[in-house]
Amino acid sequence: MVYPERFANLPVATWPRLRGLLDAVQPGGDVINMTIGEPQHDFPDFVGEVLADDLNRFKKYPDNNGEPPLLDAISGYLKRRYDVDMAHENLIVANGTREALYNAAMALCPEQKNGQKPAVLTPNPFYQVYAVAALSVGAEPIYVNATAENGHLPDFESLPADVLDRTAIAYICSPANPQGAVADAAYWSGLIALAEKHDFIIFADECYAEVYREMPPVGALEVARAVGADPERVVSFHSLSKRSNLAGLRSGFVASGPENIKRIRSLRAYAGAPVPGPVQAVSARAWADDAHVAASRALYTEKFDVADEVLGNLPGYRSPPAGFFLWLPVGDGEATALKLWRDTGVRTLPGAYLSRDTKAGNPGANYVRVALVAPKQDVQRGLEAIRDCITN
Repeated sequence: MVYPERFANLPVATWPRLRGLLDAVQPGGDVINMTIGEPQHDFPDFVGEVLADDLNRFKKYPDNNGEPPLLDAISGYLKRRYDVDMAHENLIVANGTREALYNAAMALCPEQKNGQKPAVLTPNPFYQVYAVAALSVGAEPIYVNATAENGHLPDFESLPADVLDRTAIAYICSPANPQGAVADAAYWSGLIALAEKHDFIIFADECYAEVYREMPPVGALEVARAVGADPERVVSFHSLSKRSNLAGLRSGFVASGPENIKRIRSLRAYAGAPVPGPVQAVSARAWADDAHVAASRALYTEKFDVADEVLGNLPGYRSPPAGFFLWLPVGDGEATALKLWRDTGVRTLPGAYLSRDTKAGNPGANYVRVALVAPKQDVQRGLEAIRDCITN
């Protein structure tokens, strides 16, 4: 048998790698899982009712691009949240954003850029689909370390001009997973100017945009409109997984200029699975409602207050402005995750499992990621165990 080489050197995926580290070791206490970013808050009360009313539509093939009521709801959300106008031709629905982040690269990355192999830029650490998308389109993934020194956001402007000239796509996550850093208007406008200078597309992964503590994060489309950028310059990705605690619904959307969306729709007509009709109905209701989002956000704020109280005196502790993760500096992330599991039963994720090695090292090696998705009392108990274990 002959198999493709482009995926042969992928590291073991995050979750199998974590199981390999921890599962052969007995936990040292009642298990508290603080690894995966799977929201545990209640989803909106209306979900069951809307789904039940539309059950009969599971018999029918849904609209691959998104049904008009859902596109209207998404457009309304973008207007309320970012004051940007997006017609139906600027939108397409997706089965969550992992699929969309992958397929958009398939649709929009050219085979060559300025006669060379294209580059795809990604923050490091990062959501692992970014790199696999780059490899799938025959591009070179360029890992740009996002460290405390640069505010945990990638400094794309520091890259050599020859790399930027062959860059086709730059992925950026704001609020960032795992650090919770937020790209402000100055960061977005600088990145957009860089993209226009070197002619690449920005893929703005904004799935955590509604999980913040004080100020709502500025959006990429919002800044692009303000600076008068080419409408095709930014592709924005959003999801109900974090916003509405509906990770299992698998529902999100992509917003961009009409040519980008046309090309994504064209590929998806061949290779994409449409979002089921009842799921689209639930999604339309969720995007149209902000009250449940505010209630969930208040619960995260309470848990971050607990984190500040419990961990505030730990050296290097940083209280993030958004997202629902702590990015804790611990010296050796893998050793610390193993110790926490063995001694306390608290399950955390080594930061190196979200990063790649570079010439400057692995920017996640000295961290663990801690998800604050569990109920408040479990979060407090887990954080106290982390503090005591690290301190002792």
